[in-house]
Amino acid sequence: MKILKLLIVSVLGMGLIACEDQTPKTKAIYMLIDTSGTYTRELGKAQRITNYLLGTLNAGDSLALARIDSGSFSEKDMIAKVTFDIRPSTATAQKYQFKRKLDEFVASAKPSGHTDISGGVLQASEFLQETQADEKIILIFSDLEEDLVKGHIRKFTIPLVNIRVIALNVTKLRKDNVDPREYLKRLDNWEKRVYEGGGAWQVVNDLDRLERLFKS
Repeated sequence: MKILKLLIVSVLGMGLIACEDQTPKTKAIYMLIDTSGTYTRELGKAQRITNYLLGTLNAGDSLALARIDSGSFSEKDMIAKVTFDIRPSTATAQKYQFKRKLDEFVASAKPSGHTDISGGVLQASEFLQETQADEKIILIFSDLEEDLVKGHIRKFTIPLVNIRVIALNVTKLRKDNVDPREYLKRLDNWEKRVYEGGGAWQVVNDLDRLERLFKS
């Protein structure tokens, strides 16, 4: 009798585990777009990435889009944000509205005077933590060259625990052609900052294989 009870408990336990495993994990993605200097020429690629995300994210997932500007730790730099509804018709409408805001931004974007990447990443971190999503990702579409307004302080540890930071399309600057170590130095500096904040770091310049970015 005891053996039978143990078997029943075991089977029920396995059933509960199976149910838990079937629960879909939610994603929250925050995309930062550099608008400094000549990088505005790359916005078409950022548009393509965002359209890809709109086509792959599901109900309960969150997506936000913001520009990297002179002072990016501000709501004014948020272009669009959404958590997709469980109702398909509502989610479709949300995606259409998000795409419209994206297209309007790309069509009217002007180069910013400075590049506050740190402020943008901090803002992204706060947004992602508030979503309480299972998987949190920051996409940085930038050359990673930070140029701060005089007096702005960004030498601090950015909290990035359980957040994956992916640098996309890290273009090389003119000075990098003279000394490639400058390019590698920028990548190393950001990798260190992300790890210091408890996050994970990745650089992806091959935008033709976007599906690789979101595999666990």
